[in-house]
Amino acid sequence: MTSVTFLNCNGEIKGFHIKGHATKNADDVLGKQVCSAVSSACYLVCNTVTEVLKLKCDITVKDGEMKFLLAKSNKEAVDLLKGFKIHILGLKEQYNNLITTETEDILNVKD
Repeated sequence: MTSVTFLNCNGEIKGFHIKGHATKNADDVLGKQVCSAVSSACYLVCNTVTEVLKLKCDITVKDGEMKFLLAKSNKEAVDLLKGFKIHILGLKEQYNNLITTETEDILNVKD
């Protein structure tokens, strides 16, 4: 199961924390596809924010885990994260047994 936590500050999404794998076993093709879709969306956000928008952010990547948090609020980055959330919620709607989502309020993003 893949767990996606949307990190909110002052009522806006400012990051995410992804944990786990959607696969049940090595032969789980659907789980691998869902994992790939989630991973691809995560990397798209990270690369766009750091390489295109040239913004600083905190990113941690481990096997089966990624955490992304804007260092400072930015309208374009927040809009991108809103799109990311819509995308992940759409995947969850399709693959509810493979993805869980929740929202966590945080206090450490400077505006």
